This record gives sequence, C-alpha cells and structure tokens, in this order.
Amino acid sequence: MTIRVLVVDDQAIVRDGLVTVLSLEPDVEVVGEAADGAAAVAMVDADPPDVVLMDLRMPGTDGPTATAAITAAHPGVAVLVLTTYADDASIVGALRAGARGYLTKDAGRRELATAVRAVASGQATFDAGVGARLVAQLGAGPGADIIGAGDDPEGGIRHRFPALTPREADVLERIAAGRTNPEIAAELFLTVPTVKSYVNQVFAKLGVRTRAEAVARVLR
Repeated sequence: MTIRVLVVDDQAIVRDGLVTVLSLEPDVEVVGEAADGAAAVAMVDADPPDVVLMDLRMPGTDGPTATAAITAAHPGVAVLVLTTYADDASIVGALRAGARGYLTKDAGRRELATAVRAVASGQATFDAGVGARLVAQLGAGPGADIIGAGDDPEGGIRHRFPALTPREADVLERIAAGRTNPEIAAELFLTVPTVKSYVNQVFAKLGVRTRAEAVARVLR
C-alpha cells in the first residue's frame, strides 16, 4: 500500500526537505504541499490523503486549528505533527485537536518514515522526548509505576477512570506513554491479540476511537 502524504509547513525550505526525504521511501507518495493551515484544510477537503504532516505554528490558520478541522471532517486522515516545539502546552493542544502523532524536527529520516507508517496504520506515535513528557504529565518519571500511585496518587489512572479494570488501566497507562501493542504485550506478559482486546475495551469505556483521543482524555 502506498501512503499518500500532504506536507504542511510555512517554510519553503523545510517543505522541500521533507518532500525529498519522504520521496525516498518506496511506500510513501507526497501528494501535495501547503504553506498554512487554511490551505491544508482546503487540500484535504478536495483530495483526502492518508497522512498530513503538520507544522504547529504558522501565520494565519495554525496547526492545531487546522488539525481539529481536518480530523472532524475526515476522521480517516491521520495528522502527524512535526514541529520545533515540545512544551507541554503544544503537545497537549495538538493531541486534543486530534493529532495521532507528535515528532520534533530533530527526528531523523528513519524515525519520520516509521512515524508516518505508524499513524497511517492507526497507531499513535511520539518521539522519545515527547513520550517522556506524557509520562511526566501523568505524575511520575519515565519507567515509574504511575497507576494510582507515585507522586500524585489522586491523579492516577485507576483513580481517575474507575470504570477501567486494573488491567485496562495498565494498558491505558502504556498507551499514554506511546507504547505499541507488541510493546505493551511484552511488558505485561500478554499476547498481542489480548492487548488489542483490552485496547478496544478501553476505547469503548472512554468513548474514544483512536489512541491519540485516549491520550488526550488522560491529559485533560
């Protein structure tokens, strides 16, 4: 399957570089470029791609506003943020707008290509620095047990989402930290189909459709 990508960035030299890098991937086709959010929304409305590679801060219509419009009108289109900003407000704002992934612009070619494939297949993806910030948002440092314990027990996932079973809370914690289903399976000593079942149960109880929406719920 060829992944059709729209590149959105207000800097022409950045767009050119991204188009060149992505065009080297045999399963990726760049189908358009946009210099601002309004142009991106119009292009997606006219011919929806599989993935929109979205900058955040642009003149006129910014990335989060465009992301919200795109994901509302075209839920099948995955938005992958690529930005220089990795502060909490930017990350949370992008995820709440509906972005499925978040990378910073120091990502390498391989990391970018992997992220494009991940969001195109329905996965949420974050670079290592963003993943660490997501864990910190949940009240603990990387690698800590943050489910209803640690530095902020009242903010733990089990406390905040009492409808979840303990195992579902385990799974949601790892979704919020950017883990894939195979990674969750390895950490919790489960099979991948079992993890998929838990993920579906978590989505149903949270009233969300994607991993990015689940993460946004956790970060509210």
